[in-house]
Amino acid sequence: MTADTLTPPSRTVVAVAQFAPGMDKAANLDALRSLAVEAAAQGAKVVVAPEYSMYTAPRTDERLIDTAEDLDGTFGSGLAAIAADLGIFLVAGMNERLRNVSRISNTLVAMSPGGELVAIYRKVHLYDAFGYLESAVIEPGEIDEPQTFSCEGLTFGLQTCYDLRFPEVTRRIVDAGADVLLLPAQWVPGPLKEDHWTTLIRARAIENTMYIAAADQSARGGAGASMIVDPMGVVLCSLGEQVGVASARVSSSRIDEVRQKNPALALRRFTVIER
Repeated sequence: MTADTLTPPSRTVVAVAQFAPGMDKAANLDALRSLAVEAAAQGAKVVVAPEYSMYTAPRTDERLIDTAEDLDGTFGSGLAAIAADLGIFLVAGMNERLRNVSRISNTLVAMSPGGELVAIYRKVHLYDAFGYLESAVIEPGEIDEPQTFSCEGLTFGLQTCYDLRFPEVTRRIVDAGADVLLLPAQWVPGPLKEDHWTTLIRARAIENTMYIAAADQSARGGAGASMIVDPMGVVLCSLGEQVGVASARVSSSRIDEVRQKNPALALRRFTVIER
């Protein structure tokens, strides 16, 4: 019997929380709390909510700037309180105030069961596509070393929405040691957009042999279809169009199994270089 056989696999339950944030920040926080309670009741230790959970306007304009907050403001403190009350890690998107008053950051925060901020991700690729111009009010995030956090022996990384279309982002995160990617989004509906969403999530999971938990906004702001995908690209759970929670168990043993069958990360001959 080897040392490896004596070590139990790491595993935990992850949940995606899908809802439609609006322009009432207090109502958004209440809705998120209700979904987090439901997720915790399903056994989830990590809960991921959509991009712009704090505040979503019908258009990407100055209202995002006017309503921006510091990370330890009312919304961030509310997320920390929910995480502490439920004993979970909670990830959600907010519009973060910057010193440059004409711009904000599209920021993800991860709060720990102790109510502490343990990881931050500022969206790198802005949604200047499909007729939108996110860069009109958003400052792109710096290309820093990916921040991760650990829960029950697994490592979690963060990225946001449109970043999904750039495989280098996810590759840097798996290279930082992430087993599970948490992906909040406001994936705007449109022709073939839900097909792109599903295809790209599964592709990022397959090529990086990692789990992806993607939490989208529900209608009207998002296409829905929040899901959790395993390292072989299998959709473990999905929400369709409705508001709600879906959860799945993720495990290191499944990652190991897939990477033995498909050692793509070990066999690759290229790395990622900043442009």
